[in-house]
Amino acid sequence: MDRLDGTVRGQRAYDIVLFGATGFVGSLTARYLAAHAPEGCRWAVAGRDRAKLERLRERLAADHPGRGEIGLIEARADDPESLRELARSADVVATAVGPYLWYGEPLVAACAEAGTDCIDLTGEWEFVDLMYVRHDARARETGARLVHACGFDCVPADLGVYFTVARLPEGVPLRVDGFVRSNGMFSGGTFASALNAASRGRQSLRAARQRRLHEPRLVGRRARSPVGGPRHSRAAGAWALPLPLLDGQVVARSARALGRYGPDFRYRHYAAIASLPVAAGSVAAAVAMLGLAQLPAARRWFGGRIRPGDGPDEERRARSWFSLRFVGEGGGRTVRTEVSGGDPGYDETAKIFAESALCLAFDELPPTSGQVTPAVAMGDALLARLQAAGIRFRVAERR
Repeated sequence: MDRLDGTVRGQRAYDIVLFGATGFVGSLTARYLAAHAPEGCRWAVAGRDRAKLERLRERLAADHPGRGEIGLIEARADDPESLRELARSADVVATAVGPYLWYGEPLVAACAEAGTDCIDLTGEWEFVDLMYVRHDARARETGARLVHACGFDCVPADLGVYFTVARLPEGVPLRVDGFVRSNGMFSGGTFASALNAASRGRQSLRAARQRRLHEPRLVGRRARSPVGGPRHSRAAGAWALPLPLLDGQVVARSARALGRYGPDFRYRHYAAIASLPVAAGSVAAAVAMLGLAQLPAARRWFGGRIRPGDGPDEERRARSWFSLRFVGEGGGRTVRTEVSGGDPGYDETAKIFAESALCLAFDELPPTSGQVTPAVAMGDALLARLQAAGIRFRVAERR
């Protein structure tokens, strides 16, 4: 589409720019792009340390000779002018620089102004709400798509529900529950974001209220994601502990935007724990963590345990896995589906992130702009990409 600066897709210097490419997840994403970007893809790595970027580019070129030259852009999260130049150079910017509440807004603002698609890995609901309030309207004017949470937060849940809903009757109330199992480790960036979010309850509620004042009301339909209570789920074969994460909000926003989710849609997001003692211990640990996160000294101590940019070695990641099982009901039918893959916090997140950038850059997609969810922005195209990349979406049982 035409942008306000007169350019159209494919006319800028780069199809994709990866910002924060030298961090742990950023470097995994760069490796994935180097191996899987299509021939002719013009992409660049970006960050604040030119020497680190050059070393990364040299490693990628050595590992993937003949894949084409990779660009290099110096930019800093605290230098708005460098971010504006970065945004004007690309069709799609993928940013792995978090926590996003601290470092993310200047780049979102630059992309909204330049008409540049922007994706990130945030799981921070306060950040997403504030970006909607501050930048959705401008992004709609310029044609930019602002697609947050394009990693394990929150694509498996969002596209998993999208996949499930497509197998349920149309035009009827739908209920979907999702149950997460995993043995993977949190990334340092995810841990820092979660710790920060846990300490900002009042600010998060304020941002959510501001968003509700700006969002158009849904007329004639209902879509929601309430936080369920702990319970034993026969369908999951496990104890189900509610996960009040961004995933549920993203799914509900997809349902608001897409009529296929029916006139009355509800999604609940759970962790599935096989053992009652482990489930009880998990609840106690979560409550303790939430309380300690309110204390600055405790936050500093926890923050030093897993730092952004840290991560497990390749052998540990190879042993990690995730499964997200869904039970969907509507119109007298029950459908069970599953999304599953390898290491969620790192390898699969990098894969999802890179494929999301490639999808926005090259695939035929619905005409959308502003802040949109992965399912709304990319839907079937991203689903097909992830299946081809080895993330499994399957119908487990139908009756």
